Amino acid sequence: MSVLICGSLAYDNIMVFPGRFKEHILPDQLHILNVAFLVPELRKEFGGCAGNIAYNLQAIGGEPLIMATVGTDFGAYAERIRTLGLDARFVTTISDTLTAQAYITTDLDDNQITAFHPGAMDHSHQNVVPGDAGVQIGMISPDGRQGMIEHAQQFAAAGIPFIFDPGQGLPMFAGEDLKQFIEQATWVAVNDYEGELLQERTGWSLEDIAQHVEAVIVTRGGSGSFIFTGGEKIEIPAVKPVEVLDPTGCGDAYRAGLLLGITRGMSWQDTGRLASLLGSIKIARRGTQNHELSSDHLATAFEAAFGYEISL
Repeated sequence: MSVLICGSLAYDNIMVFPGRFKEHILPDQLHILNVAFLVPELRKEFGGCAGNIAYNLQAIGGEPLIMATVGTDFGAYAERIRTLGLDARFVTTISDTLTAQAYITTDLDDNQITAFHPGAMDHSHQNVVPGDAGVQIGMISPDGRQGMIEHAQQFAAAGIPFIFDPGQGLPMFAGEDLKQFIEQATWVAVNDYEGELLQERTGWSLEDIAQHVEAVIVTRGGSGSFIFTGGEKIEIPAVKPVEVLDPTGCGDAYRAGLLLGITRGMSWQDTGRLASLLGSIKIARRGTQNHELSSDHLATAFEAAFGYEISL
């Protein structure tokens, strides 16, 4: 079942601060904040929400299609996509721009400070959701503001169910914009912070939002996640990772699990647990696309984590 993932393809510049942000930021001095962090470790990785989600989904047997806009510096990433066998027919190169770039600093408590240059992503509205590509499910992940609006409208007009996953793009939208996304979407996925912001801007509680969609999924990092659906709240436990090395991209891995569960018609309990497992596998490796995955590996890990088998 083909899944069209609308979102960013980006280069991630990942830095690790061997300390804690809170020990260097004085709460009573935030109005004159001027802080520098020494980061002895720096890596440049392939990333972006659409790329990360597609990487995970294909590895576990899904059929992702990537829709994104990229810059003239995309050559190395394009070669990686080709090598991985990912379908990039809906990736468009924008002349005289750079591919989106993220600069991410993580501390010892897994807190993150991110600066993001959108570059070609701001032209995402130049892409149009295809009506003749056999797309059966869509996803709106962080992208250019106008692109997110238009792609949601195009999914809705084509009758293609989709997940609204605003992520770090959520602050770009006012309450009425967000209500429109929710009305058009079939599912909504946010982390706990985004969930609070979504409620604040729309004036709707998570339970209210769940009345407009089939499910609202809220991730809470190491505290697990929960899913509002059918008038109930399903608690999904976190899976203890082998090692905690890098939280960047864990949310994208989780969302790949959601997409696989939805396309395979799994129960929400199994879908949430599968997604949680994927996040725990990702966090044990540095970078967003460096962890190894397969359907067999995932099935074995699922049984070990939850005590029963699942068919992938």
